Amino acid sequence: MNKLRAYELQDGGMDTVEANESLGFAADVRDYDFSADILKQLGARKIRLLSNNPEKVRQLENAGIQVAERVPCEPPISQISRAYLKTKKSKMGHLLKGL
Repeated sequence: MNKLRAYELQDGGMDTVEANESLGFAADVRDYDFSADILKQLGARKIRLLSNNPEKVRQLENAGIQVAERVPCEPPISQISRAYLKTKKSKMGHLLKGL
């Protein structure tokens, strides 16, 4: 339900970060400890990560998974996604070249 509330706020003009924070949440509340535990159980201690999110790298490395390479994920930028992706880059540090 909170995700739907955030979408409603975004429809009213807030960006994704503003919407989450106005609901009392961090900009991104995801936690990657579970993912790190699965990787460890599979014997993966060193990975190539397909992501633009530096927080994923930080959390996985803090959990003992070495990110040997971060492979960029460059989505197509459309008129609809441009503002969203700019927010991810400017407010959350996502690594996006096309903006």
